[in-house]
Amino acid sequence: MLTPEKPQDLPRLALIAGPTASGKSALAIDLAERVGGVVINADASQVYRDLRVLSARPSAEDEARVPHRLFGHVDGAEAWSAARWAAEAAVEVRAAVASGRVPVLVGGTGLYIRTLLDGIAPVPEIAPDIRAAIRALPVADTYDALCREDPDAAARLNPRDTTRVARALEVVRSTGRPLAAWQAQRVGGVAARFQVRGLVLLPDRETLVARCDARLAAMFAQGAIEEVAALVARDDVPADAPVRRAIGVPEIAALLADTLTHDEALSAAQLATRRYAKRQYTWFRNQLPQEWQCCTAPDLQFYFP
Repeated sequence: MLTPEKPQDLPRLALIAGPTASGKSALAIDLAERVGGVVINADASQVYRDLRVLSARPSAEDEARVPHRLFGHVDGAEAWSAARWAAEAAVEVRAAVASGRVPVLVGGTGLYIRTLLDGIAPVPEIAPDIRAAIRALPVADTYDALCREDPDAAARLNPRDTTRVARALEVVRSTGRPLAAWQAQRVGGVAARFQVRGLVLLPDRETLVARCDARLAAMFAQGAIEEVAALVARDDVPADAPVRRAIGVPEIAALLADTLTHDEALSAAQLATRRYAKRQYTWFRNQLPQEWQCCTAPDLQFYFP
């Protein structure tokens, strides 16, 4: 009979999370240098090769310091998902351990992180006709239908959240079961097979807002406008592609279309970033496992000092 592995005998997995502009990437690289690690991206926008500047991907110089994985490896025409990322990340985590390195996950996309660690709901493929019919509805009609067919999901969701409202409705219509029932059956998570050491960076809000605003201004001056111009000029990237919804892309697209001035586009992108950082801040504060550590400034002492 096999004896269950003790937690201290499991391979190590470091995870650095937090809102945008909190200093995660720099800390992850420092940690990877210290422990002999591989930095693995857990940010939904940084998977896209089209958005190095606007997604704040590590620079080429930073990437040369330690191995980096899953950064800029997806074309903007692809619609990546948490499930696809988690499958890739699990492969990279195992490869890092097999090579004697410590996997260092870093990112601010909570759904990606939870999917990798806890697994994913085994929702069957949605019937194409049901998906097409729901996606053709105005979001108000979709939400009204969700209130009737899965009122618990409707109560949890923002009525204007087009993607999540449509997803919940298509799941209950296609499978006959509400999304929450499927989510209670998560499979494929890796957390039980590793010593997961989580650190969440939560700077004070004034500092975070200042960083967000300053970084957006720098992005606009250092290539973000040109990145978006190249993206929107492509015929093979649909208007509803996830990469087109990344923060900063709609605002710069409006600038390029002459519907916003430069200052208006920058202000709008800064506002969108601050709102996103606020949502991330709230999510991480409320979703933290008790054993994860939280700090207001980068501190490597959390991880096997």
